[in-house]
Amino acid sequence: MFTPIQVFADWLVYNVFGIAKESKLGSALDFFVFDTIKIFILLLIIIYVITFIRSFFPPEKTRKILAKSKGSTFIGHILAALLGIVTPFCSCSAVPLFIGFVEAGVPLGVTFSFLIAAPMVNEVALGLLYSLFGIKIALIYVLSGEIIAILAGIIIGRLKMEKYVEAYVYENHIDSDIEIPNPTLKERLLDSLTFTMDLIKRIWIYVIIGIALGGFIHGWIPAGALAKYAGKSNPFAVFIAVLIGVPLYSNAAGVIPLVSELTRAGVAMGTSLAFMMAVTGLSLPEAILLRRVLKPKLLALFFGIVALGIIFTGYLFNFIIR
Repeated sequence: MFTPIQVFADWLVYNVFGIAKESKLGSALDFFVFDTIKIFILLLIIIYVITFIRSFFPPEKTRKILAKSKGSTFIGHILAALLGIVTPFCSCSAVPLFIGFVEAGVPLGVTFSFLIAAPMVNEVALGLLYSLFGIKIALIYVLSGEIIAILAGIIIGRLKMEKYVEAYVYENHIDSDIEIPNPTLKERLLDSLTFTMDLIKRIWIYVIIGIALGGFIHGWIPAGALAKYAGKSNPFAVFIAVLIGVPLYSNAAGVIPLVSELTRAGVAMGTSLAFMMAVTGLSLPEAILLRRVLKPKLLALFFGIVALGIIFTGYLFNFIIR
């Protein structure tokens, strides 16, 4: 499918630009051209299809479904984690929905299951992982992210942390019995196209940066070079990757090209994916936004539980994938 793109990239870099094929610059630039075109084609297709499917699950319907949860039930956490897959693409965009769910009376633990799953396990990451690494990696990614979201939500719910939510959130009660929009098929198709183009405009810079970093690794860091420091033999690799990933902010589309090259350069798959999940599932901008509604103790607990879950998942990946 992508052979014509590779042919074009080779022609552009080695014939038009006249860069030597054996050079590090040529290898890096060829990777950049090829992956940029490939990733954006995948993004356009994946985002459009997923956005159309997601049009049948608007925030109002998600809120209405979760508002019916009676207490922090196990089923409620599962529903929240599953609904998180078909909702916002980044951690910051999930925060307004989180606030709306709490205001609508959705149990706090269930709401956290949604908040964790929405950015960590998203459709774009799933589609890209499947296209780049195969079904096994994609499925393990989904299962691990969903398990983290469910267990973290259950723990927070059992700890009865409602008192660590800012009081004004509960004062603004929202009626969960809200009218759900029902657009026509044509409106869904057009809205999906509009959303896709708007999203590409917002994330393109992250994608370019991720591919550029991947191109640098591809051209200047030989395969296996990072195995000594971030391979399976280093027991601290996953922990360090998560610590590095948490302060950063990006989306899966920007991180996955980098993950692909990290694994090629010798970084263990679990370590690479733990880095990706930390970047997409936890971030400083998210912490700043959540601080408006969560008191420091609950905010720290949330970040700590999710970070530990990601670290565990990274080690699990490294153990399973050999």
